[in-house]
Amino acid sequence: MAADKYVIPTHLDDPELIGLWTLDEFLAMVIPFAWGVLSQHILIGMFLSGAGWWGLRKAKAGRATSWLLHLAYWHFPSGFTGLRATPPSYLRLMAG
Repeated sequence: MAADKYVIPTHLDDPELIGLWTLDEFLAMVIPFAWGVLSQHILIGMFLSGAGWWGLRKAKAGRATSWLLHLAYWHFPSGFTGLRATPPSYLRLMAG
């Protein structure tokens, strides 16, 4: 009876899930679906949400979970990622 009192996760490094998906996969599905509902194109929204989920899974395959944040840091303006403690990505050579 005492062993049932505490629940210990089996994998400590697993990301948080919403249903069966990680947060970024969930958003890749919900945003196109919400657009489809609001614009009264539900089937197109369902197709785009499935394609967004599939594309994101393929892009993340075998990489770190923060890979997309790193990609955004290098290719988008500095305010896009919200990282304030990091230098701008266009500074390739640091003094020191």
